[in-house]
Amino acid sequence: MKAILCTRPGGPDDLIYTDLPEPQAGPGEAVVDVKAAALNFFDTLIIANKYQIKPAFPFSPSAEFAGVVRSVGSGVRGLAPGDSVLGYLGHGCARARLAAPAERLAPLPPGFDFDRAAGLSIVYGTTYHALKDRARLRPGETLAVLGAAGGVGLAAVEIGKLMGARVIACASSDDKCAFARRHGADETINYGTTDLKTALKAATGGRGADVVYDPVGGDFTETAVRATAWNGRFLVIGFAAGTIPKLPLNLVLLKGIDLCGVYWGAFAEREPAAQRANMAQIVAWCTQGKLSSHVHEVYPLAQTAQALKDIAARKIMGKAILHP
Repeated sequence: MKAILCTRPGGPDDLIYTDLPEPQAGPGEAVVDVKAAALNFFDTLIIANKYQIKPAFPFSPSAEFAGVVRSVGSGVRGLAPGDSVLGYLGHGCARARLAAPAERLAPLPPGFDFDRAAGLSIVYGTTYHALKDRARLRPGETLAVLGAAGGVGLAAVEIGKLMGARVIACASSDDKCAFARRHGADETINYGTTDLKTALKAATGGRGADVVYDPVGGDFTETAVRATAWNGRFLVIGFAAGTIPKLPLNLVLLKGIDLCGVYWGAFAEREPAAQRANMAQIVAWCTQGKLSSHVHEVYPLAQTAQALKDIAARKIMGKAILHP
């Protein structure tokens, strides 16, 4: 069975394409033939041992996948060989087959595209949890999305619109802004050429955004906080800029802002029933054509290193997908 392995901290070129023994389904598990595995920005960190999750070596990158159940272990109910599923493991999905806890798998409707399904769990799961459970986004509010052309950013644009918000997509180039607008953004800001605070204030009539969705971090975080409205909610999603910002808390005090940490992986572990309900809604929206789950490019498993380099270079709009 072919797999990508990370055997020591390093970069994409340090990954190994190799053969592994076939997995076996233990109690409560299912073996799944992986049809598509998705990569995320944090995969570039986890292989360098710089992420908050540090798997024991060796391990496979890729935290989410879609495929077909091959076999089930004892105690598994509601799954059978031949069922199409999507799943989230945290890491370990860049391989041809895997054994996964059955509770981490969600059924897919017949004919659902595996490439699009593979990229649903993390970016849309994170975003729906962030906007619904953490920010309590209300219809008519203004949502500013940083990094709006990336995986989670695009998900925030789409789900924000579904929840009735006015969405301002903020990205680093005109091409990325145009991409976000094609996916439903009401307005766009190119923060590569425009001051983000000034532009956000102008776009909201000086009031600021009710909710800010920030997967970027770095210098943009403080700038965006300064353009958050009174009683606004600032969602801390991640740090794609590479720097964890230090924020002057007087800004939070003066604006009455809620700083909301969004750690979807812990939410999925601690509140599995709520997570399953969220994923059921996400799959339903996608089935109805209301979410794109946009695939930027598909790479053969052997080209995982190139896919990760493209993610690190900010070349991917939407998702990068692996085919074992």
